[in-house]
Amino acid sequence: MISKVLSAAVIGLDAELIEVEADVTNGLPATIVVGLPDTAVQESRERVKTAIKNSGCSYPFTRVSVNLAPADVPKLGTHFDLPIALSILMASEQISLGEFKEKMFLGELSLDGSLRAVPGALAIAIKAKAAGITELFVPRANAKEAALVDGITVYPVDDLKQLLGHLLKLKLLQGQQTLRPQDILQNFQASLDMKDVAGQELAKRALEIAASGSHNILLSGPPGSGKTLLARAMSGILPNLNLEEALELTKIYSIAGKLSGSFVSSRPVRSPHHTTSNVALVGGGAHPRPGEITLSHRGILFLDEFPEFPRNVLEALRQPLEDGVVTVSRASGTFTFPAKFTLVAAQNPCPCGYLGDGVKHCVCTQGQIFKYQKKISGPLLDRIDLHVEVPRLPYEKMASTEQAENSENIKIRVERARKIQSERFGSSKTNSEMSLIELKQYCKLGQEQQLLIKQAMKQYNFSGRSLHRILKVSRTIADLADSEEISIQNLAEAIQYRPKSE
Repeated sequence: MISKVLSAAVIGLDAELIEVEADVTNGLPATIVVGLPDTAVQESRERVKTAIKNSGCSYPFTRVSVNLAPADVPKLGTHFDLPIALSILMASEQISLGEFKEKMFLGELSLDGSLRAVPGALAIAIKAKAAGITELFVPRANAKEAALVDGITVYPVDDLKQLLGHLLKLKLLQGQQTLRPQDILQNFQASLDMKDVAGQELAKRALEIAASGSHNILLSGPPGSGKTLLARAMSGILPNLNLEEALELTKIYSIAGKLSGSFVSSRPVRSPHHTTSNVALVGGGAHPRPGEITLSHRGILFLDEFPEFPRNVLEALRQPLEDGVVTVSRASGTFTFPAKFTLVAAQNPCPCGYLGDGVKHCVCTQGQIFKYQKKISGPLLDRIDLHVEVPRLPYEKMASTEQAENSENIKIRVERARKIQSERFGSSKTNSEMSLIELKQYCKLGQEQQLLIKQAMKQYNFSGRSLHRILKVSRTIADLADSEEISIQNLAEAIQYRPKSE
């Protein structure tokens, strides 16, 4: 008898329906798994055999053939354990599923039959709903994640024996309640408040603008001036996630196997070390998975010691910074991962860090300084909207008891600016993502403003991309001021954040 059980394979950030077929025939005892299974799926034979025995059933003492169809789709991961076990039990006529097209199963089996959590449950649940499947059986640890998808009944399962009791109608399982938006979305509390960072009002203002319009920012200054503290405090002024963004991030983190809870409820902040490889940052591998720039989607990618990253790693940022997506091409196919992140980078002005410090003398030669600064290419710097100097603070400023503005107050302004942008674009789109057509529509300049930007372009040799970045930043500054028009003050502030060496 040939049996069929539905499951799914995760390909990139999506899932594809998989039929797990099993046939028990006469022959020497052996279990064969075909259909492009990876090592983890091949090893499921021993896990499935022992789990079935320890769940009170008998494993066929004959030849068992398992096929994962369609056969040309790579099958990765341990979540095929449960559907393989069920298909074998059906083929040996120990259980019956009824209409198999209405149910989907996934889960990794332990030797005692208990189920372990698996990555990609949300993506599979989304695919199950799209395929018209009404019941999804998952490990209990994945139940809340899968329940984010409305319109499908999710059953949390502890072990194989419990599931068999449900299928045999001996003791029915209770479905997981679908989570509401208020169960998912929470106010994020950063570990560091802006009020805890002494001084640096200009940098704080720039970070507020960056958070409001999702603009990229580069902080430059001597060691100990507070660049890293400022970057970490920025997470506390980011607006809360909406439901669409939370689901998108949960899907990404689930597939990457980095989901710490049942869902992502706050904007991600990723801070990879400067020894990070190209693949780790961008994503990829033999079977492409999301990299750091995708894991920081809708959040912050903080690159400390910016020039210390390998040149090829930094250059890989150019296309994602411009397009908001990263495309990974392999022989097996082309995969597109979202990458709408805010780049926050920090660097020293020279190898010793004290160029232009005014207190401590720089000991670097002109050659060393030139070589250090050339580690970051001009095209990459051109894609950074805000260039901010973070100078050394005097003792009086650091020891001052004057209370600075806290993150909560700044966050209110940021969220108000984001609300203006969402109403303008009709989506979660920010000013930094404006197209050329939208730029002409929403960043119209008066005669005085046009004269100012013309003088700045001529004096500082700004590129066309720099012009567009200035206009986008000035639009965000105007939104923070709750102004429909871009004033000459808004434009002048945006211009001051461009590097003057261009």
